[in-house]
Amino acid sequence: MELPLSDRRGFLSWSARGLGATALIHLLGRDGALRAGTHFPAKAKRAVQITLVGGLSHLDSLDYKPFLERRHGQSLKMDSPPDIFFGQVGSLRKADWEFKPRGKSGLVMSDLFPHIAENADNLTVIRSMVADTANHTPGLFVLNTGFQINGYPSMGSWLAYGLGSETDELPAYVVLPDGRGEPGGGSSNWTGGFLPAKHQGVAFRSGPEPVRDLFPAKPVAESEEAASRAFLKQINERHFERSGGEADLSARARSYELAARMQLAVPKLADLSGESAETKAMYGVDRTETADCGRRCLLARRMLERGVRFVQIYSGGALGGNPRVNWDAHENVKQNHTAEAARIDQPVAALVSDLKRRGMLDDTLVLFTTEFGRTPFTQSAAGTVGPGRDHNRYGFSCWLAGAGLKPGIAYGATDEVGWKAVENPVPWYDFHATVLHLFGIDHEKLTYYHNGTQRRLTNVHGHVIKGILA
Repeated sequence: MELPLSDRRGFLSWSARGLGATALIHLLGRDGALRAGTHFPAKAKRAVQITLVGGLSHLDSLDYKPFLERRHGQSLKMDSPPDIFFGQVGSLRKADWEFKPRGKSGLVMSDLFPHIAENADNLTVIRSMVADTANHTPGLFVLNTGFQINGYPSMGSWLAYGLGSETDELPAYVVLPDGRGEPGGGSSNWTGGFLPAKHQGVAFRSGPEPVRDLFPAKPVAESEEAASRAFLKQINERHFERSGGEADLSARARSYELAARMQLAVPKLADLSGESAETKAMYGVDRTETADCGRRCLLARRMLERGVRFVQIYSGGALGGNPRVNWDAHENVKQNHTAEAARIDQPVAALVSDLKRRGMLDDTLVLFTTEFGRTPFTQSAAGTVGPGRDHNRYGFSCWLAGAGLKPGIAYGATDEVGWKAVENPVPWYDFHATVLHLFGIDHEKLTYYHNGTQRRLTNVHGHVIKGILA
């Protein structure tokens, strides 16, 4: 039996807004989702991904190049023009921060991230990442979905599709955008693509009301609310019996029930008053420059504790707009990266440390990613040394921490000036295959039939990076 037009319109209207949309997406994700399960024992149960929008300079953070110091101010001889964004090839430029060995492992990192560097013994750095494009939005799409164009499912959506959620009160995949704006491509970065819409990421806002329409417009007494829901449940059950078990009607009724549960769960989740003063200070919630990222990192930890499968935190947004709200350091690396790192260094380090002290890092995967790196030569006229660096897709760095990884190591390498990956290059589909592997999933077997073919996150590519696995 098909829903009457008026009921269907009401269902679509309600499910497209705020809490209703969040509830429906999650509910459907629990009902009827294809469960790939695990193909072998999983190391990771959950993950949090910090995504730096704009292109972190690996040469100023994670990839030390002494030879670049010696060649500072000289020109880089090349056989053909490089694939960069603005096409200006200035002289080679040394790093703006000092590098030094960290922790017992001796992992070399710069002073750009002093707090994260204190966690060096927990980090697994990949210094040989390569990207398909030197353009921001397509680069973010590849980072998230493996494809340069939108419409393909993100990694978080694939995990939600394959493994589902561990909670009845919150979505399986939650996104926490930067308070200054969304990244280039917006919600296409956390789309479910051709997967059922139930698996797409759900964006939470900063502040005490992360989901729209969380609270009623007018206060309602608890007894009155309970009585209303009980009466509504009776009506829904009778209607369901008369409809002969219409699936859409059942989903609509049960999504209201989930919305009610979320009205209780989300305010408790967002209320940080129960966290100790020491914990909030550790995340930097009480400091102006770190408050936004600190709150989101602390919120991410609380979500992971409550069964959310995948949380993605963005650092930077508004690409194509104000360059001072992301990591796109064309004009001045020192100025740009100093400001951006000050916002996230303490909160991200606190998240890793907090997960470890709570015993969660053993089965939680932390990912620290960016769409590409920066050039070893400056973005300036030939023969000059400017303060900025252009985009570099040929070689850059990211790091991972936690479940199933070798900690305190660096994998792969770029050439002597840090331009191109020359040892164990890692494309994004190898990175994605490895993340799925840590969740116990064979990336070749997690598929979805679409447009005449069995689609997967890694397309027709992908190899697990065995050199970083414990």
